[in-house]
Amino acid sequence: MNTSFFGEMLQSIAERGRALIDRTRDRRGVAEQRSANLVQLCEDLLSGRGEASGVALAREILSRYGELKTGPRIAFFEALASRFGPDRARLSAAATAWMNASSDAAAAKLHRASEPRRLELFRRLNLAPGGTAALVRMRAQLIEAMDHRDDLAAIDDDFLHLFSSWFNRGFLVLRTIDWSTPANLLEKIIRYEAVHAIRDWNDLRARIDSPDRRCYAFFHPALIDEPLIFVEVALTRGIPAGIDPILSPSRERIDPERATTAAFYSISNCQRGLAGVSFGHFLIKQVVEEVGRQIPRLSTFVTLSPAPNFAEWLRRERATEASVVLSEEDRAALETLDRADWWRDEAAAETVREPLLRAAAWYYLRARTPRGTPLDSVARFHLGNGARLERLNFAADTSERALRQSHGLMVNYLYDLEHIERNHEAYAQQHAVVAASAVTRLVKAPARDVVPVDD
Repeated sequence: MNTSFFGEMLQSIAERGRALIDRTRDRRGVAEQRSANLVQLCEDLLSGRGEASGVALAREILSRYGELKTGPRIAFFEALASRFGPDRARLSAAATAWMNASSDAAAAKLHRASEPRRLELFRRLNLAPGGTAALVRMRAQLIEAMDHRDDLAAIDDDFLHLFSSWFNRGFLVLRTIDWSTPANLLEKIIRYEAVHAIRDWNDLRARIDSPDRRCYAFFHPALIDEPLIFVEVALTRGIPAGIDPILSPSRERIDPERATTAAFYSISNCQRGLAGVSFGHFLIKQVVEEVGRQIPRLSTFVTLSPAPNFAEWLRRERATEASVVLSEEDRAALETLDRADWWRDEAAAETVREPLLRAAAWYYLRARTPRGTPLDSVARFHLGNGARLERLNFAADTSERALRQSHGLMVNYLYDLEHIERNHEAYAQQHAVVAASAVTRLVKAPARDVVPVDD
């Protein structure tokens, strides 16, 4: 797809349309004043039929929206919620027609009538040059506003509905990120890294330019210079138990042909406006295929994943006198976690190790959301992709952030190509946690929804 040609064509259409709008305004009298209102411009866009003027109007709306400050922006979202829902009269008539004669034609009319007008507005705005990127930014700002405004959720549902189609796997392009990648993209990789911060350009180069390192990203033709999600891969001779040997500037480089394992140690979503649109499972599966094709002797594909919510869960358990997770001995031992730099003291760390790992096993195997899914969001992602919970790693990340979020715990999820589909089905149907026996035996009484796997 020649996106540059397509963009230039839309730009040309928009320019012709803007000239048409300007000529028409002189004849419309009071319409000039009405068009100054952003919401009214949206109404004009929905009522218009001309393609050139529509593209120009869409560009003008997005341009004006981009200039809004927080207050006017939220007022615009309120208008989207209140004025651009379904046409109630049309919907009522279609529902009555369906009740009187439940034909396929009546069902189709009911479906069209039930669609919020916002959806068509967003589709028309998407015709503007750079429209897709602008709408993704708009949703990111909507998500921020929704932290305090639940009444805007209907708009978010409409965005998610459209983006799930616009950004489906068929449109995504996998690209290798290496030292020859344009600098503007490399700068974004540094900025978007969400798991292990990239310190500087030397750190970035060590991650993407070393023979035993790989980095891959998904792109979309409408956001050609914006990565959607990327994954960093370390080629190793075994399953890694900590992040420092992977990120250390003085680490030992290995010949990729001697590697047996591909470890996915960082997965970063880049566009907040695309939250809820799933890319990760496609990315991992395609990267497994790509790396496996390049280095056929690789036999193991694992993650080295953070546990961002574990420390908060453990804090609540420690504060619960009637906790079924922690014994009095465990509770006493875990008081060591309250000491600064406890992990630097070898004796203190050994005191904490076993009770912390037992608590972590319970957290991963038993702790559930009200919907019955695993409490840990990273676990939900990988288990849903068909991975199995392979190993819990004590003091695997001693960065300040990791100690605060997980007491240094990290987790390996194994992607066994022969069992991915079976594991996925177990999770999808029963929310079952497929786990290695090294993890399940840390919990004294295996739960019904835990599927132990022999090591």
